[in-house]
Amino acid sequence: MEIEFVAADAAAPQKTALARIVFEGAALEGQLARAAAASRFTGAKGQTLDILAPEGGAARLVLVGAGKAESFDATAAEHAAATAYGAVKASGLETLRIELPSADAQLAARAALGVRLASYRFDKYRTKEPVEKKPTITKTQVVAAEPDKALAAFPSLAALADAVSFTRDLVSEPANVLYPAEFAKRVKALESLGLEVEVLGEPEMTKLGMGSLLGVGQGSVRDSQLVVIRWNGAADKSAQPIAFVGKGVCFDSGGISIKPADGMEDMKWDMGGAGAVTGLMHVLAGRKAKVNAIGILGLVENMPDGAAQRPGDVVTSMSGQTIEVINTDAEGRLVLADAIWYCQDRFKPKFMVDLATLTGAIIIALGHDYAGLFSNNDELSQNLLAASAAEGEPLWRLPLPDQYNRQIDSMIADVKNTGGRPGGSITAALFIQKFVNGVAWAHLDIASTAWKKPSAIPTIPDGATGFGVRLLNRMVAENYEG
Repeated sequence: MEIEFVAADAAAPQKTALARIVFEGAALEGQLARAAAASRFTGAKGQTLDILAPEGGAARLVLVGAGKAESFDATAAEHAAATAYGAVKASGLETLRIELPSADAQLAARAALGVRLASYRFDKYRTKEPVEKKPTITKTQVVAAEPDKALAAFPSLAALADAVSFTRDLVSEPANVLYPAEFAKRVKALESLGLEVEVLGEPEMTKLGMGSLLGVGQGSVRDSQLVVIRWNGAADKSAQPIAFVGKGVCFDSGGISIKPADGMEDMKWDMGGAGAVTGLMHVLAGRKAKVNAIGILGLVENMPDGAAQRPGDVVTSMSGQTIEVINTDAEGRLVLADAIWYCQDRFKPKFMVDLATLTGAIIIALGHDYAGLFSNNDELSQNLLAASAAEGEPLWRLPLPDQYNRQIDSMIADVKNTGGRPGGSITAALFIQKFVNGVAWAHLDIASTAWKKPSAIPTIPDGATGFGVRLLNRMVAENYEG
């Protein structure tokens, strides 16, 4: 999608759709007032009114409701622009021109971001899609009072859009294409952005004693991988880094504790946490963030062949703690156990945030719009919650009550990997906490938000969301750079 910022009097190209963003209750005149009255268009958030061959030269005019004027902020600008794009994307027209009800350059830049995110499409495997269903809009012009200022505000947002799209691509890929080694290869290619990428294979992980992670992947013909991503953007390259750890189960059959067939195809996106960490490192490099950051990806496949881990097996983690594997479908926490221990042991970070599509229980608790937040540190939690609210990626903090640890007590090992159905997301987080080693830490359970089908958010097409990239990028920018 080509983005331009133009003055109000700039000539519009042929085959242009004009989108006018209007506030709820705003006065309209002439033909527009008559059309709005006939269609009950009031300017309420998300409303659209499509008018063919209007006056003024545009081939099509779309009125887009932005809601109350006092509530029009950056997120509202994104959503209104994304709604405009959705209304005309397959119209046969080539250019979308957006007129905002505010002249603010930052809002114009955020409107452009909204279009970039809304226009994401994973269509690399489509070979027979009807022409009338294919998007035709290839350029978006955002009208701004000061186009140069809007353009200057856009590069960091463009880097964010690139990173979110990269994450969505990873999460959308089928598991026969994106397996651990291929995932690692795609991350390695990001060295072109200035990232440093190191890939550890099974021999290296065996030497480190990562029996917990390796146990998950032992039933797959695909070797497990641990990927280390480094961005050294701080003035002091030796300054203590911040760290992010992602669960990367490239396909999760459940292993011997096999999942039901219905919906198992969705388990290609059980690497959404690793995808989000990759996207975060992508945007930090893309916008040259002034911070030292580490990304750790634990990449495995969980498959049920004759070599697969069995319920009742005991594995020894890198930390030395032994784990009784009660359910092989509670595998993500086993991956994180070694990845998190490795992260804190090698890099000594200020804090660690892990992201994982970890539990179905979080969907039961919070539905599909909120991800779960668990943490041993109030300051880190508040920074995450503030960023999530600002970026429209909602988090809800849940407790880590010590008494729930008894649910994961094992009769024969230090801990068992599942505590049963009650408080399932909490006991999973408590399990992970045993491998944090006292470092400030937060766990984001994004099983509820990594994939939306259908999506009701205009900037998120159906499918992979890239959840986590935006909120973590903002948290870093506002609290840990400089």
